[in-house]
Amino acid sequence: MSLLLLATALLVWPQLKSIRRLRPAGKREVVVPHWVWLVAAVAVTYLVAGIGGLIAGAVLASVTYRILKQSRRSRALRTATEALSNGLGGVIDELRAGAHPATAAEGAAQDTPAPAGDVLRAAAATSRLGGDVERTLRDLRQPLLHKAVDQLAKAWHVSAKHGVALADVLDATRRDLDQQAAFARQVHARMAGPRASAVVLAGLPVFGVVLGELSGARPLHVLLSTPAGQVLLVLGAVFLAAGLWWTKRITEVEP
Repeated sequence: MSLLLLATALLVWPQLKSIRRLRPAGKREVVVPHWVWLVAAVAVTYLVAGIGGLIAGAVLASVTYRILKQSRRSRALRTATEALSNGLGGVIDELRAGAHPATAAEGAAQDTPAPAGDVLRAAAATSRLGGDVERTLRDLRQPLLHKAVDQLAKAWHVSAKHGVALADVLDATRRDLDQQAAFARQVHARMAGPRASAVVLAGLPVFGVVLGELSGARPLHVLLSTPAGQVLLVLGAVFLAAGLWWTKRITEVEP
C-alpha cells in the first residue's frame, strides 16, 4: 500500500516546465525550498525502511553533514592562515622600507583576501587614528582566525610596550603562522591513506548486506521488516557514525 501511494504521488507531481511557462519571463526559475526535499527524503525513508531506517538515516546524515562542514572549515582555515601570513609579509616589507604601520597594513590589505584582509584593514584604521591596535584586534570577532589574530595582537602589544621594532615581532608571528600552516598541510597529506581506509571500512557493512542478498540470506528483510532488525539497523548506524567521526577527529589537524 505504501509503495502504491508513493507511485501515485510521483505520477501526480507537478511538472516544473509548465509552471515556468506561466511565470513572467524574468522569474521562470522555480526554486524548491530545502525543507521540501527534507520532508520527501524523510517520507521515502520511512516508507522503505521503517522507523529504524529513519533513525539510522538521520544519524548517518547528521554525522556526514558535520564531517563535511568540519572539512570545509579546516580548508578555509588553512587558506585564511596562509593569506594572513602573506599579508604580514607585505606589511613587514613596507615597514622595513620606512612606511608608517597604518600605510603598510592598508597597502597589504588591498592584496589580501578576506577574512585576513579585514584583520589588516582593522589594524590599519586603528593605527591611522592613533588608537589601541591591540585592543582592536582582541575585540575583532573573527571566528575563523581568532587564534592568529590573538597572536597578532600580542605582537603589537610587545612592540608598543617594550619598544621592539614592529617589523621584527610581526616577522616572528609570520614565521609561526607559516610553521602552523605547513604542519597542518603535512598532517592532512599524510592522513590521506587512513582516511581512505576508513571510507572503505565504512562501506563494508553495505557490501555485506548486498552479498547476503545475492546469496539468498535476505538480510534486508530482517533489517527492514522485523523489530530485531530495526534495532540492529539503528545500532549499526550509530557504531558506523561514531567510527567515522572518531576517524575524522584523529586524522584532522587545524593550524
